[in-house]
Amino acid sequence: MADIGKNIIWLVIIVVTAIVQSTWPDALKLQSVLPDLTLILVVYFAITQGVERAMFTGLLGGIYQDVSSHDVLGHHVFCLVIVGYVTGRFATRLVTEHPAIKMGLVFCAGVIHGALYTAIQYVQEPSVSVATTLVASVVPAAFYTCLISPFVIMGLMWTFQRPRGLSSGVT
Repeated sequence: MADIGKNIIWLVIIVVTAIVQSTWPDALKLQSVLPDLTLILVVYFAITQGVERAMFTGLLGGIYQDVSSHDVLGHHVFCLVIVGYVTGRFATRLVTEHPAIKMGLVFCAGVIHGALYTAIQYVQEPSVSVATTLVASVVPAAFYTCLISPFVIMGLMWTFQRPRGLSSGVT
C-alpha cells in the first residue's frame, strides 16, 4: 500500500511541476532564463531511485512539455528520457550525498538536454545557430536550473524520505 501512495505522490509531483513550469514561466524567469524543473525531477529520481524511475519521470514530464509547447511532439520526451538514462547510469558510480555533486549532475544534465534539443532543432531547421543557442540559452538555463536545484531536491527529499512513524520496537 505504501508503494501505491508513493507512486501517486510521484505522479502528482510531476504533473504539478510541469503545470507550474508551463503556466507561470514569468514567475520563474530570471533575466529571460527559465529553469527546467522537470529536469531536476529526472536527476533526483535518477539519483535516488534509479534509471527506470528517472526515465519514466522524463517520459511523463516530457509529454506534458511537448503538449504545452509549440514544438513537434516528442522532442522533450526523447531528450528527457535520454538524460534520465545517462544520469541514472552515471549516478550509480558517484557518491551523490553531497549537494555539490547533485548540483553538478543537474548542470551536466541541463547541458546534455539542451545540446540534444538543439541538435534536433538543427536537423529540422539548419538555419538554427547551434553555437549561439548553446552559449546564449543552454548554458545559462543549465546554470540557473543548477542554482535552484538544492531547494527543489530538499523538498523532494522531505516528501519521499521522511520517516513514516515509529517502529513497534519488537525485533
